Amino acid sequence: MHVIVLENQPSSTRGGQELNLIEITRGLSDRGHEVSLIYIQEGDLISEYQKFCDSINRINRYGFDRRKFNQIVDFLSSLAKITNITAGKDSVVFSNDYHFAFFGYLLALAKNIPFVCYLQIPPLHFNTQRMMGLKGAKKYIAVSNQTKYDWVNLNLKKEKIDVVYNGTNTERFNIAQDFASLRKSWNIPEDTRVISFVGRLDPEKGLETLIKGFASVVKNGKNAKLLIAGRPVVHFSDLGKECSDLGEKYKQSLEQLATDLGVREQVEFLGHVSNTDAVYQVSDITVLPSLWSEPFGRVIIEAMACGTPVVASRIGGIPEILTEEFQNGLFDAGDEKSLSETLSQTIDWRDENPQLGERCRQHILAKFSIDSMVNGVEKVLLDVVREGKDLPVKTALKVGILPFLFFNSNF
Repeated sequence: MHVIVLENQPSSTRGGQELNLIEITRGLSDRGHEVSLIYIQEGDLISEYQKFCDSINRINRYGFDRRKFNQIVDFLSSLAKITNITAGKDSVVFSNDYHFAFFGYLLALAKNIPFVCYLQIPPLHFNTQRMMGLKGAKKYIAVSNQTKYDWVNLNLKKEKIDVVYNGTNTERFNIAQDFASLRKSWNIPEDTRVISFVGRLDPEKGLETLIKGFASVVKNGKNAKLLIAGRPVVHFSDLGKECSDLGEKYKQSLEQLATDLGVREQVEFLGHVSNTDAVYQVSDITVLPSLWSEPFGRVIIEAMACGTPVVASRIGGIPEILTEEFQNGLFDAGDEKSLSETLSQTIDWRDENPQLGERCRQHILAKFSIDSMVNGVEKVLLDVVREGKDLPVKTALKVGILPFLFFNSNF
């Protein structure tokens, strides 16, 4: 099979979507499949893709505004650049984001091959081009059942959406061999409980709830420290855009909140951390306090693979990960009292329930490995290729060329 992959910026600093894609494509390559990458912005993962991709192609844009001539030119030149990609009977276009769906569908039409779209976030921001591209997909892959039904509510056909849960590298994310030495290297006293957050500093991640809940734990007499790892970037979900300037102001507001609550000395902002496994390993609990409909929550499976229990909002796809005994780690989104109570019930697990860390890891090994994720994606792509992909000329003209020429949409 030949997989033609569409990505925006192959970067390890952007988040789970980009990390999922490189793990999936690397896994497919290891299994003997051919991978071609198309991307727009440079990122630090390009060097990793170069190790296994058969071709790497940088283009200018995935869409255009009909009112802006320069965007149309850039879009046309982008289409022209990918004519060198050879597609055969076993080829398929795989878009890592629905924002690229229009380009992905046109590429699939041009090559007469099927198009599959990866749904890693809920439906947030649309225009006619993206909707037209989505309708041209033969199949969709959603990262959770919650995400699937978010899209079904947008009128995508339920039977066309397969659910494939994310997986994580359980070799990299593992239980610390010497927990005491690790704590010592971080200058954390033995009697201090460590709570961590890993992710972007963004209001929709619920960090105010976390700091308030943490402050309540401290005020109740627990000697604790809060580690916050991530870059400050405010993400406008309704627009699909990010703003680093507002992110810095938001970080300052979080620091002020910690000061106002009297816990500023116990809260440490680490900034972007590349070795997040060390953050999980040094922690007693990792918290994901999201306010938005978190599609999956990659942080959860990374932390648990390191033997660290997770406390997280009962929202989005999170309850699909924290099942069985681990559902005890769920709290009401946005409710600092509920969070504080859940933290207090779990925080002393090393003394009260010392096997919990190993059970966390076994839960991930059984359900959320990279192999299971690659297996799921591979099956969907192979099934689509085997089903055949010839499209009627009438459909191609109606759905592909007309919107390409006439729809007024912003990208």
